[in-house]
Amino acid sequence: MTAPLTFAPEVRAALDAGRPVVALESTIITHGMPFPQNLETAQAVEAEVRAAGAVPATIAVMGGHIHIGLTPPELERLARTPDAMKPSRADLAVCLASGATGATTVAATMICAALAGISVFATGGIGGVHRGAEESFDISADLAELGLTPVTVVAAGAKAILDLPKTLEVLETNGVPVIAFGQDELPAFWSRSSGLKAPLRADSAGEIAAAHLMRRRLGLSGGQLVANPIPPEAEIPREEIVPVIEAALAEAAAQGIAAKAVTPFLLARIFALTEGRS
Repeated sequence: MTAPLTFAPEVRAALDAGRPVVALESTIITHGMPFPQNLETAQAVEAEVRAAGAVPATIAVMGGHIHIGLTPPELERLARTPDAMKPSRADLAVCLASGATGATTVAATMICAALAGISVFATGGIGGVHRGAEESFDISADLAELGLTPVTVVAAGAKAILDLPKTLEVLETNGVPVIAFGQDELPAFWSRSSGLKAPLRADSAGEIAAAHLMRRRLGLSGGQLVANPIPPEAEIPREEIVPVIEAALAEAAAQGIAAKAVTPFLLARIFALTEGRS
């Protein structure tokens, strides 16, 4: 039996020709910001990948198939789907079997990318250990997936709404290399600085690729997390964003927001509180 994969023509052609393909997640499209900003952001991200000489493969679940790359009409249809599922490892199969529309999380995108033979995946920020996890046990499946699935994930760090020191500890427990690109400090999503030293550093794409290939030669499970800091001109400095995050967290606690609803709620509130800057 084979996975129900449907390839966009551009992606299929690139893979057949051995050209570089970059996987992209789709949760940010359905759960990260409102229409039409979500569509515009998805289109801008795909354009950045193309400008760098690779082919983007935005991944989503539609009609019982994993779509590896979306055509422009499919991308817009997803952006206009307010009730899309948010499948991770636990419910990806159910989403497919039910025929529901699903926007893939980091974990689900890693699984789908590996099935499609794509080794590199770019996203804004991974999930991690939520604040208060010592009581709630709320830890993203993204961390376990990074220890299981051989995909190199490039992100601007873990989402700054999380408990970053605990997130680093769980990544270490799962054997995941965390590599800061071009700096010694772990970036924190909207900010270049987190106050935490990164476990590893790389200064070129070649170093990162060599490490990815060496893991394969050693038979090590799992992928790599490359923490690529946001450009200086685009960042919200740590001292500015921290009070906004604290305000959003307080609102979530007051409203009893929990589990999978936490991250979309916090991102939406921070988006509003920063007037779209986030």
